[in-house]
Amino acid sequence: MKVMKFGGTSVGSADRMRDVANLIQNGDSKIVVLSAMSGTTNKLVEIAETLYQNKNENANALIDALHDNYKQVVESLYNTSDKKKQANELIDHHFDNIRAYTQDLFTIHEERAVLAQGELLSTALFQFFLEEQGITSVLLPALNFMKIDENEEPDAAYIAKNIKTELEKYPDTKLFITQGYICRNAFGEIDNLKRGGSDYSASLIGAAVGASEIQIWTDIDGMHNNDPRIVKNTRPIAELSFDEAAELAYFGAKILHPSSVLPAKQQNIPVRLLNTMKPEAHGTIIKSETAGGGIKAVAAKDGITAIKIKSGRMLLAYGFLRSVFEVFERYKTPIDMITTSEVAVSLTIDNNKFLNEIVAELKEFGQVETDLDQTIICVVGDFIAEKSGAGLRIFESLKNIPLRMISYGGSKNNITLLINTKDKVEALTKLNEGIF
Repeated sequence: MKVMKFGGTSVGSADRMRDVANLIQNGDSKIVVLSAMSGTTNKLVEIAETLYQNKNENANALIDALHDNYKQVVESLYNTSDKKKQANELIDHHFDNIRAYTQDLFTIHEERAVLAQGELLSTALFQFFLEEQGITSVLLPALNFMKIDENEEPDAAYIAKNIKTELEKYPDTKLFITQGYICRNAFGEIDNLKRGGSDYSASLIGAAVGASEIQIWTDIDGMHNNDPRIVKNTRPIAELSFDEAAELAYFGAKILHPSSVLPAKQQNIPVRLLNTMKPEAHGTIIKSETAGGGIKAVAAKDGITAIKIKSGRMLLAYGFLRSVFEVFERYKTPIDMITTSEVAVSLTIDNNKFLNEIVAELKEFGQVETDLDQTIICVVGDFIAEKSGAGLRIFESLKNIPLRMISYGGSKNNITLLINTKDKVEALTKLNEGIF
């Protein structure tokens, strides 16, 4: 069995849904995981924010506008009056539920229920379309098997047990449709996977059913060797290891979220990144081992803050770094990069929510400097296999760009650099010229 995930742009219109229906009809056993139609989740977030502000009249206007969009999709997608009637009744029901939240107190529990509507709508509309086309399939409600625990982490054992129970109800069915992103929490309430969304759902489902392959279909033909939005003449990477893909995803490659690689890696299930608009393209395959070493790709992560703590107390003092890290732990703020010298430690964070509090505590250890508007450049590949020369090519390419920090040796898969964000475009362009 394969798991095929289609993102919001892949199901973003009636025509795109028809394309997806064509892509999944090859007779193989598969579970198809769908995101919300493109733009829907952003609209639902806007509705939720308006409801939090008690601007119910504005919220109703936003709800009506989104409802009208879905009515147009229904009109375009279906050919028969019966299916149009069935689909309109469905969307009316969902939007009536959303409107009901304008009549009562709006809390985080209601917000999660509102945000779930996008996936519930896209999968139901797609299932209706398959039925109209005479394609045998079953809609599996993700809320029946997808669950997170009290730490908001996926409950893998629960997921595996319950999705197996769902599948066993339909022993002769080969095609299943389900929702990405949404789940239940430890209290049985509607919730979501947050990090990685539908990609994470696909990977968790693939791991739970022992899939032969997990396919992530988007609007780009695989993971590119540089940011195609900034740099000209980038190319898709044919193969990546799980570790290389995770590094690229974490440090800025938007096509994949780093969390979504882990369940597939743990079960050694290949992940293939494909383009719905160009299904014939090879895309990128991610697996345990890949052929060849050397530099494979570059990614950039913006919104970084660098913090430098300089202290004479650090000299030969054990426990100093632990004390520093405990400050970040107390404020639940992850650290991206770290470099040290005998009298100073520099590190980076990508969340400034508690920056003032963190700096205030760090000043107990010594002098603290902060630099905002920084960008992490991550050069990924198999540098052990290359043995030598990679660093020279990287630094020669960046010889005219000031480097704030350099990190190498944390893994065999990346060399990480910190630069000012104003130098990002030039840095990515020069790296593309110098190493590919």
